[in-house]
Amino acid sequence: MNKIRITKQFSFETGHALYGYDGKCKNVHGHSYRLDVTVIGRPISDNTNVKFGMVIDFGDLKTIVKDEIVDVFDHATVFNKNTPHVELAKELESRGHNVLLVDYQPTSEMMVIDFAKKIQNRLPDTIKLHSLKLQETATSFAEWFASDNE
Repeated sequence: MNKIRITKQFSFETGHALYGYDGKCKNVHGHSYRLDVTVIGRPISDNTNVKFGMVIDFGDLKTIVKDEIVDVFDHATVFNKNTPHVELAKELESRGHNVLLVDYQPTSEMMVIDFAKKIQNRLPDTIKLHSLKLQETATSFAEWFASDNE
């Protein structure tokens, strides 16, 4: 049977700041992110399976991405924990803000690498992550392809 790619789109609001950056993004600011998740696999051929004909149920893919990314990053502020921003993060947390401290500079490029790892860990063995597209603005995005990372 043929391999098929399916894509589900997600959106979330996240703030961040880029420590040491030489432009406006050194300041805390936010984006309305859009994440396109594309997986590849063969449709289920067992006609007794309730998911017959599906590569993966869109609802199952939604659960994985919401659990690992959307519900974690939505309305959070992300800082690299290996920078002095950790002090700002502690202050914001003490005031009830949702803050994420990550091991990387929270650029779209690094976020999409992180997201790929998290999604891959949750997919069934029969399904492979094909690509991710993380759109930060209407005209700017980062893409991750499995074929580039084998």
